[in-house]
Amino acid sequence: MATKLHRSSGNVFRDLGFGPAEAANLRVRSSLMVQVRRLMKERHLTQVAAARLFGVTQPRMSDLVRGRIDLFSIDALVKMLANARVSVTVSIRPQSRVA
Repeated sequence: MATKLHRSSGNVFRDLGFGPAEAANLRVRSSLMVQVRRLMKERHLTQVAAARLFGVTQPRMSDLVRGRIDLFSIDALVKMLANARVSVTVSIRPQSRVA
């Protein structure tokens, strides 16, 4: 059986069938979650220590570690990073067209 390949749109959430606005939101949230996880790893933080640093509870950190993207808003993730004294910068540019 031959496998069909499809060109990526550049956004895995769009490729999974989410609409453009929701896919963009999910992409931003996932990027922010990756940065929180990266900081935890770089600083060798347990979930308890990370919770203190990010200003949330340990169960909340557990949700993040388990990838529960549906439980985190962009605002909540930016606030968590700000609590850890991490600056978040927004970049806005025209969307490229994929043929």
